[in-house]
Amino acid sequence: MIKASFERNAEQEIIYFRLTGHADSGPYGSDIVCAAVSAVAIGAVNGVEVLAGFEPQVKMDEENGGHLELRLPANLTLEQNKTAQIILANLHLSLESIVASYPDYVVIKK
Repeated sequence: MIKASFERNAEQEIIYFRLTGHADSGPYGSDIVCAAVSAVAIGAVNGVEVLAGFEPQVKMDEENGGHLELRLPANLTLEQNKTAQIILANLHLSLESIVASYPDYVVIKK
């Protein structure tokens, strides 16, 4: 199962997310749940880097997969933070949609 968690600051802005585990909803290479989660998560990381214009702190297991973390640095400009918040809120909404369709394979920890 893929487990997603989000950390928010006092203003309820997303400052961190972590994805761990594997969906195992199908054979390797045909796991549509894993593909969906991976696509929205990597898209969010790339979006923060390119559209918000800074490099977030990212940790990932490139060998085995199943682990991705992103933390926003504290020294963002107002515009960088605003853009990052839109991207991370969209990631959260996308994951909620995946959870609604595939609750046996993905969970968002509260």
